[in-house]
Amino acid sequence: MTRMTVNGNPVKYELAPDTPLLWALRDASNLTGTKYGCGAGLCGACTVWVDGAAVRSCQVTIGELEGAFVTTIEGLSDDRSHPVQRAWLELQVPQCGFCQSGMIMAAAALLKSNPRPSRADVRAAITNLCRCGTYPRIEAAVLRAAELSAGRTA
Repeated sequence: MTRMTVNGNPVKYELAPDTPLLWALRDASNLTGTKYGCGAGLCGACTVWVDGAAVRSCQVTIGELEGAFVTTIEGLSDDRSHPVQRAWLELQVPQCGFCQSGMIMAAAALLKSNPRPSRADVRAAITNLCRCGTYPRIEAAVLRAAELSAGRTA
């Protein structure tokens, strides 16, 4: 049995300790916003926060996370008001949308650690894959989210 906090709620998983966090979230907690992409930690579709850091949830087991605080896309904001979510909508970032929850979580983690990133910072920090190639819109949305976070609306 593994205990952790997921999106602010205490959770007790009665799953094998070697269960990837991704599957505990999706199957046991029904938090399906976190996507399965490659299963090898390469694509980033499964990105969540563990203790505030962006983590590929397919690569960490629940046994490693006893007492951890996990935030998924569902826990980022109740009403899509997080600056990254607002910028994503404003700049119409998604094409197919599959990678977006992982991208948003990675972008939000970047802005938490670096509130004023440069374009180079965004490119270096967000290594998630977008099969549709929306990278220019993703980059613009991260920079726009930084402006929104700083209170700049125009």
